[in-house]
Amino acid sequence: MKQEDDKAPRVVKNKIIRNVLIACGFFFTFLAILGAILPLLPTTPFLIAAAACFYRSSVRFYTMIMNNPYFGHYLRDYKAGKGIPLRVKMLSIGFLWASTLVSLIFFIPYLWLKVLISGITLAVSLHIYLIRTKHPE
Repeated sequence: MKQEDDKAPRVVKNKIIRNVLIACGFFFTFLAILGAILPLLPTTPFLIAAAACFYRSSVRFYTMIMNNPYFGHYLRDYKAGKGIPLRVKMLSIGFLWASTLVSLIFFIPYLWLKVLISGITLAVSLHIYLIRTKHPE
């Protein structure tokens, strides 16, 4: 699949830095996958960080993450400044709050931790809300 722009990834020449960036890219990809499953762990920022690491370290891995059938279109839309669909925003915020409330009610015994997690959930919700909404084409 052709990239949205004609700029090819700019791979660094230093092998040590390139290997560190590849390792960081896989680490951020792993965190993004966890973020898709676990509450309070964001997905999109980790995907963007992984893409940035691969952009500087490996044309092959950058192409793979940008063309991934599950989340590649989100990265391409974000890169193009198109935002994310309203449905994705609503589902993200809804799942975030549902899983947070279950955690707060059944699993977290300390009030200070409940307040902290509620504040983080509110901040993540605000961040998702403020991302530009992609309108149907």
